[in-house]
Amino acid sequence: MFTLKCTDGLARAGILHTEHGDVPTPAFMPVATQGSVKTLDSTDVSDLGASIVLSNTYHMYLRPGVEIVEKFGGLHGFMGWDAPILTDSGGFQGFSLEHLRDVTDDGLIFKSHFDGTLHDFSPENVIDHQERLGADIIMVLDICPPAGSADIQLDKAVELTSKWAVRSLNAHSRSGQELFGIVQGGLSKAHREKSADFITSLGFPGYAIGGVSVGESKSNTYDVVEFTVPMLPEGSPRYLMGVGSPEDLVESVALGIDMFDCVLPTRIARNGSLLVNSGRMNVDKSKYSNFEGPIETDCNCYTCTNHSVAYLHHLFRTKELLAYRLATIHNLSYVLRLMKDIRESVLSGTFEQYRAKFHSRFIPPDEETRRIQKRKWLISRKRIREQLK
Repeated sequence: MFTLKCTDGLARAGILHTEHGDVPTPAFMPVATQGSVKTLDSTDVSDLGASIVLSNTYHMYLRPGVEIVEKFGGLHGFMGWDAPILTDSGGFQGFSLEHLRDVTDDGLIFKSHFDGTLHDFSPENVIDHQERLGADIIMVLDICPPAGSADIQLDKAVELTSKWAVRSLNAHSRSGQELFGIVQGGLSKAHREKSADFITSLGFPGYAIGGVSVGESKSNTYDVVEFTVPMLPEGSPRYLMGVGSPEDLVESVALGIDMFDCVLPTRIARNGSLLVNSGRMNVDKSKYSNFEGPIETDCNCYTCTNHSVAYLHHLFRTKELLAYRLATIHNLSYVLRLMKDIRESVLSGTFEQYRAKFHSRFIPPDEETRRIQKRKWLISRKRIREQLK
């Protein structure tokens, strides 16, 4: 299932083997939450160099429904994507939609954000949903506690995640489909160690670190990853859930992570924020109104090859739908090329030089900017919550 080809320090290069093809690692999975990477089709995503995508069980269960997807031969046939797919279990929605769910010992009870109907997600039926969706890699149902959770909350999250992992293993029966375990525990090293010890004792073919990038600082995220990775088996793939900013990808590979997913590259693209070698470019700013060159001169994506920054600026200012497609193509191209370059540096034994060069020119948003963005997200969630009352 996983072949570790090379290490350079803690950084690793390997190959993830699935029924729908091999995935070179480190790998970034574009997020196709509802069966599509927003604004792109499957050919676009493949042409950009993605070897695996992620879809979400909770959202596909609600719409269009597991039965319909299964009728089309699972997600591969439904999406027209013949490469590997990983499905998340819906555990993260237990965090992001906490105003619409209740937690019981038997699972999560969601109130649909579409029509208010109630839906039970148990460890067993989540496995059944994912088996019928037909993904190559599926995830156990877990509890993702928010940043800053008290010990009593972490106790419960680790306890339920552990119990549900056992029930998920017992329920899983589809051959050719790998089930990954998830380590939880918030920022507590004691809880992380307890969770990792138990989850790895169950013998999953792969392991994820969950419950990071949920509001904590970057330094806290790195501390959790650095502490947890050595407790995961060397011969198994290591998946850091929900992390995808360029600087986090580089640093997490340096700590021994193999797999990533995140909506960040596509989400910020739709807001006119473009990933470049020096950090981010807000193409909506007036200074780009007659900028003749491409986003990046050394980028060979469709957008940079065919269009000027001035054209993208115009599209965003006039709210043309093409703006979102062209920006998404560029941002995903940037991230996927970054992962390819990281892998090549590990294979050639030059990862530390690559890492130093990256940080010498890439300037990420500061912590205050991240906090402002987080507050905006919380405000939007509050508005949704009020609308559903």
